[in-house]
Amino acid sequence: MLMKRKSLQEDEATDSLALDVLLWMVQDPDRLLPFLNATGLTPDALRRAREDPAILDAVLDHVMADEPVLIACARALECPPERIAAAWRRRRPPDFEAP
Repeated sequence: MLMKRKSLQEDEATDSLALDVLLWMVQDPDRLLPFLNATGLTPDALRRAREDPAILDAVLDHVMADEPVLIACARALECPPERIAAAWRRRRPPDFEAP
């Protein structure tokens, strides 16, 4: 069984977009507080770990869980919501086929 590998360029673009989504969230307490409440992070912990892959995963999970938030984020970042959804899918663990 072969697994399709992601390119380094795709990974970097995905990380960059996830970081952009995080930066969009932190600009408004009404967007940030639900994320902090859901994750249990403090603002200081978020600042220290902002580029941690687990944090970036949580950011995309959070945005993808709420369509109005996804749409607002995509508008603010001037990208289609499908681009954020694709980044979210790329950050997910690969599906393995059962033997």
